[in-house]
Amino acid sequence: MLSRGVPTATATAYNDVIKETARSVTNSRSIDSVSIRRRNNGFVSNSLCRRVAPVMAVKVDEQRTGVAVDVTEKRLADRLRMGSLTEDGLSYKERFIIRCYEVGINKTATVETIANLLQEVGGNHAQSVGFSTDGFATTTTMRKLNLIWVTSRMHIEIYRYPAWSDVVEIETWCQGEGRIGTRRDWIIKDHANGEVIGRATSKWVMMNSETRRLQKVNDDIRDEYLIFCPKTLRLAFPEENNNSLKKIAKLEDPAECSTLGLVPRRADLDMNKHVNNVTYIGWVLESIPQEVIDTHELQTITLDYRRECQHDDVVDSLTSSESPAVNGCASGENLSKFLHLLRSSGEGLELNRGRTEWRKKPAKK
Repeated sequence: MLSRGVPTATATAYNDVIKETARSVTNSRSIDSVSIRRRNNGFVSNSLCRRVAPVMAVKVDEQRTGVAVDVTEKRLADRLRMGSLTEDGLSYKERFIIRCYEVGINKTATVETIANLLQEVGGNHAQSVGFSTDGFATTTTMRKLNLIWVTSRMHIEIYRYPAWSDVVEIETWCQGEGRIGTRRDWIIKDHANGEVIGRATSKWVMMNSETRRLQKVNDDIRDEYLIFCPKTLRLAFPEENNNSLKKIAKLEDPAECSTLGLVPRRADLDMNKHVNNVTYIGWVLESIPQEVIDTHELQTITLDYRRECQHDDVVDSLTSSESPAVNGCASGENLSKFLHLLRSSGEGLELNRGRTEWRKKPAKK
């Protein structure tokens, strides 16, 4: 995202281009709109403008020493994508149509579909502010130091699953999370009526892509991405003692249910060459009892990522009820709750620790 400083003459010339192209904007609220946010002595082009000439996207580098601007041609995907930064430039919204191949046995989108959309909108947000596409939202300093972001925790709550051809709108933003990482939150809405149908939050830490060791976020990297984050804390789950904050107890042997010998496919590896975080969700669900799958739908899933999983690993999925159950549900509640453990088959190393809550399926109409 960041690069060398730009001479004053270059910045002045760029401002002239913006003034000229702004005349052709026909709808400032559309996807192809321009939003210029000024900060100190620099400026950020947060979106795009419609023009006759080739469309340009702006990547901005803001460091303690100044601002650098790199003007590059806008990609076709950016022009067609149904998403853009919000007016303040501190969050990103995008609309998605649920496809037929994203729908499962309940005739609604699967939780893996939702998780993939969260990942997609997060990546598109990063691209829209100029972060690199050769990894997940890497900045200039991160690339110099061979650093990448990896997920340490993911929490998703779905209040109503969208069906085939439904349109959802997802808003996302990121914020600092202490000295060791960052967090990203999402709000999922039904685009037809604005109803909030889901929320999610995640925590990310930095890892050296060569040594595979975790590393603290230094000030240079924080400066690179915090300028695009809300200045005051904004949470998808602002409620006290909400489920996203709960610690996950370790599931102890013997587990009530298990599926052994799961093997990562080549398609499960992401651009950072480790098993994508969405794959873990599928593995966790593999050991859920079939009677729960038949009568319930997933409402909440929380995953703590403990170890990186490689292509040649073999994984066991273990599941047990979190508390004594009555007729398949935790005593006194309408939810079935389970603890999960993903571990390597050979050495028994803990890869992922999870917790899920399931509600009864709605009656068929």
